[in-house]
Amino acid sequence: MPHIRRALISVSDKRGLVEFAQALQALNVEIISTGGTHTLLSTNGIRTRSVSEVTEFPEILDGRVKTLHPKIHGALLAVADNDSHTQQLREHHIQAIDMVVVNLYPFEQTIARNGVPLDEAVEQIDIGGPAMIRSAAKNFKHKAVIVNPDRYPAVAEELRSNGGRISDTTCFTLAREVFRHTSSYDAAISRYLDRAQKKENCLPDLLHISMRRETNLRYGENPHQRASVYGNFGSLFQTLHGKELSYNNIVDIAAAAKLVAEFDEPTVAIIKHTNPCGVGSGTTLLEAYTKALATDSKSAFGGIVAMNRPLDRDAAEKMNEIFTEVIIAPGFPDSVLEFLKKKKDRRLIRIAVDLRALDELEIRSIPGGFLVQDSDKGRLTKDGFKVVTKRKPTDEETRAALYAWRVAKHVKSNAIVYARPDRTIGVGAGQMSRVDSARVAAQKAVEAGLVVKDTAVASDAFFPFADGLLEAVKAGSTAVIQPGGSIRDEEVIHAADENNIAMVFTGIRHFKH
Repeated sequence: MPHIRRALISVSDKRGLVEFAQALQALNVEIISTGGTHTLLSTNGIRTRSVSEVTEFPEILDGRVKTLHPKIHGALLAVADNDSHTQQLREHHIQAIDMVVVNLYPFEQTIARNGVPLDEAVEQIDIGGPAMIRSAAKNFKHKAVIVNPDRYPAVAEELRSNGGRISDTTCFTLAREVFRHTSSYDAAISRYLDRAQKKENCLPDLLHISMRRETNLRYGENPHQRASVYGNFGSLFQTLHGKELSYNNIVDIAAAAKLVAEFDEPTVAIIKHTNPCGVGSGTTLLEAYTKALATDSKSAFGGIVAMNRPLDRDAAEKMNEIFTEVIIAPGFPDSVLEFLKKKKDRRLIRIAVDLRALDELEIRSIPGGFLVQDSDKGRLTKDGFKVVTKRKPTDEETRAALYAWRVAKHVKSNAIVYARPDRTIGVGAGQMSRVDSARVAAQKAVEAGLVVKDTAVASDAFFPFADGLLEAVKAGSTAVIQPGGSIRDEEVIHAADENNIAMVFTGIRHFKH
């Protein structure tokens, strides 16, 4: 159990530091510190020596070099029970340092700000800090090193209980935390520099996945699977009320929020197993929700409801009429929040970020590695249409086609969506045949009492044969939007012309597996 007699403290995050240093001082631990840390401790009556006093060398290069010195690193790397090391320390007048309390320059907080110049970001790349904590962590059998302020109370208590000593188990745990910390820190720097010199149409040569576990989940997709959340999901989607989120809830929340972010007008989406049961838009959320619910009210039971506007009381009362697992919105006024909290288990989630502004890679594990791709941010306006049939779509058909296209992007392939300019009429998701998707979507619309006649239909990928298009024509659609690109495009176009259907090609595919 290392006996803590001397500690070096140099931190950017000063939470809880004064109290911890006071605890060390009460145990007669000599404290060495740098810069702002030295000033803070001295101001609070804590005796501390400066690093320059120990090294007998001033800080140079605007503080870039202060702890990079043999009297610091020799004091950290010397093995306590190695006679040769002990002799060398004595010869060079180096006193051992038993504890290092260091956290690094706030690089990630700096680059999180919009418009930070490269030079400013680079100045926040810590050099001395990582060197010190790695030195102490390597020598964990003889040193204690703390990078996380949340550790202070437990370490202080252990020192008090053991007469200034700290257990080997604690030292090992703290060392593990150091190497996770430096790994994450270096990964953040590397990712930032990769983005700063991003090559056109290139993904990173080296993929960094280094995220702290945010929380453990009760289980994964199924009860026999373990699961955790990593990263900062909880800060982007803040839970205001309700039961603990499940793995499946989180997947659905992400899918629902991304879908409603596609729309500028007030829009509501109801999601089940990542697929939309219905989507509606209107001048109010109540109007939008009513349209979305009408698409498939049976499947909406127990679903996830998301909207792109703060939830108002009228819409909240309507949503309260059926069982809903999660309600997601950019905001919940106090009166609405109190009303919805009456159902204690239902989760209420606030979207705290503009998802359209996020530039994230999509990563999926495969045996032996990962698949990585850009997020599908393809957006389409009527200027991107290519009319390929004799009849052009009317203005209403164009708006309906665009609406269906936005939704189809978020439906599992093979995806077929029937829509009007402000709502979905039928959704066919995840069928092995595009014909089946067209048929299922139409059947669900009929079951919901909706009329498919005069709708636009979107297909996330091209129709490989005319049969899929003809199924949509049979259901009543008068306009089609699809990527095009099949070797049988002419056959499909001919079938559309024969049935007086307007069809546009987008040149963009929206597969979602």
